[in-house]
Amino acid sequence: MTEQTSDTPAALPAAVHPALATALGAHGYTQLTPVQTAMLDDAHDGADLLVSAQTGSGKTVAFGIAVAPTLLGDAQRFDAPKTPLGLVIAPTRELAMQVQRELDWLYADAGIRIATCVGGMDMRNERRALDRGAHLVVGTPGRLRDHITKGSLDTGALRAVVLDEADEMLDLGFREDLEFILASVPDERRILMFSATVPRAIAELAKTYQRDAIRVAAGAASQQHSDIEYQLMLVRRDEREHAIINTLLHADSTSALVFCHTREAVRHLTARLANRGFSVVALSGELAQSERSSALQAMRDGRARVCVATDVAARGIDLPNLDLVIHADIPSNPATLLHRSGRTGRAGRKGICVLIVPEHRRGAATRVLSNANLTATIRSAPDIAEIEAHYRRQIMETALEAAEPDEAEAGFVAELLERVSPERLAAAFFRQQISQRPVPEDIAALPLSRDGRTTIRRDNRFDAGGTEGGGRPPRAPDMTDGVWFTLSVGRKQRADPKWLLPMICKAGGVTKRDVGSIKIDDTETRFEISSDKADAFAAQLNQGKLERGITITRGGSGGGKPSSAPKGSARDGDKPKPKGKGKVKPRWSAAEKEARGGKPPRKPKKDAGKRPS
Repeated sequence: MTEQTSDTPAALPAAVHPALATALGAHGYTQLTPVQTAMLDDAHDGADLLVSAQTGSGKTVAFGIAVAPTLLGDAQRFDAPKTPLGLVIAPTRELAMQVQRELDWLYADAGIRIATCVGGMDMRNERRALDRGAHLVVGTPGRLRDHITKGSLDTGALRAVVLDEADEMLDLGFREDLEFILASVPDERRILMFSATVPRAIAELAKTYQRDAIRVAAGAASQQHSDIEYQLMLVRRDEREHAIINTLLHADSTSALVFCHTREAVRHLTARLANRGFSVVALSGELAQSERSSALQAMRDGRARVCVATDVAARGIDLPNLDLVIHADIPSNPATLLHRSGRTGRAGRKGICVLIVPEHRRGAATRVLSNANLTATIRSAPDIAEIEAHYRRQIMETALEAAEPDEAEAGFVAELLERVSPERLAAAFFRQQISQRPVPEDIAALPLSRDGRTTIRRDNRFDAGGTEGGGRPPRAPDMTDGVWFTLSVGRKQRADPKWLLPMICKAGGVTKRDVGSIKIDDTETRFEISSDKADAFAAQLNQGKLERGITITRGGSGGGKPSSAPKGSARDGDKPKPKGKGKVKPRWSAAEKEARGGKPPRKPKKDAGKRPS
């Protein structure tokens, strides 16, 4: 499989099929996005493609452009429909309907007829649409398989099959359905897979069903979405909902999407926001299709400003004016974080992604951001004073933007000014405006760093004089004279400053203030010891106060002589020996167990210097 990359947008090229060019121009496409431009490469003509691109990068138009020569050839319009020529498979009803709407306008001049086959809709109506004939079918895996099994969908003449959001379809358990559908299509056809990420399961599916597929990466897969600003908002554990309310009040967002883990959490938060005066709708798996469609339409036409949703229910939805995503619960993994956040910052528009993080879950949130290779700013939740100042700015802007009184209003305005002073009129206007806005919540301030704002960098450390690793305060403003040591465990062994720091202090006979930066890499951890304590620290390591299988050596990136290994540990250059067969099982700290939803931790031992088991 060959790989090609495309990183820069280009002007609308002549290689676009003539049947689509007019529609693209009418919709303002003077430039194509990188993934759309990549589809026009001559090397991709007629080939199977495995395409990775960020959510919101214009993938629907991209595969519409890609399959046009395959479906139309040199013709400008389709002939009368008989059996389908193309098939698009999407993970959810909402995404399938969105794809159908996009391809409808893109192929309008070509006279296309598109049929949709999605779960939750009347299958009899879908069968009648297929009987009338369709050039292209868009559907979800389960419903498409049902139609193929019942004989209402004929795949014998398919020229192109597109899998949209292929990674999400596998996450949702559709692998068996996809394999059934792909096994039913002709041998002579194109298969295009579009996926935000390309995990092993996607690569295996591509290897099985595609032929000499070209790998197309539109922008680096690990590159942070440049149109999304990430914020980590630290709160007390009992003030999470207060922080969500204040964030919504403080943001100048047209529409916002709030993610929760469970349906019950969606119901509870939706009711709370509605009681506080927000125009809010909910999306969860328990809703009927008509209720889901109504909620999304309310967001699209501006009747609702906030949508509270579970992750699965919100997959594939496209809200055109969405500029704020709030994670009420910390995403469980980097892929979930990226998929959720990708609902905003689409098609060149800016967006903000806020993670609401209780202070005891700070380490878990930091790990998810770091593993997703994202940079985030740590901040506190907006307080009452900030929101009231924001209200005043909005009220001032409203007054300044007001037009002069017209002829019908002038007489009454003059009468008001005669009977009421300008000050009283302004006060009445101010009170009216304030009364229409929800009252903000009182939130306790949490210490962040010396400047009040901290940045998580992609190497899992913190900038701006903040905390390092898992949230530990720095030893001093600057440790310019530190001596580096290297510890033989890293990220792969679940190294965490919460248990590394006490172990380092106990092993070397130093205090927390004598330890500077802690930098956790994949297989090792480097840390600084104050120069006036370094020699004593190295000598103390001989006392054997490290855990079995862990070593500390003097020197880091700059090298240096190794200190003597503690008694019972592996010698320098030897691999730690596990007690039993196989790999060494990691022992989690209480905070790690809580972050991973495990069983309640045992009562901690008196000796705080040892890593809890």
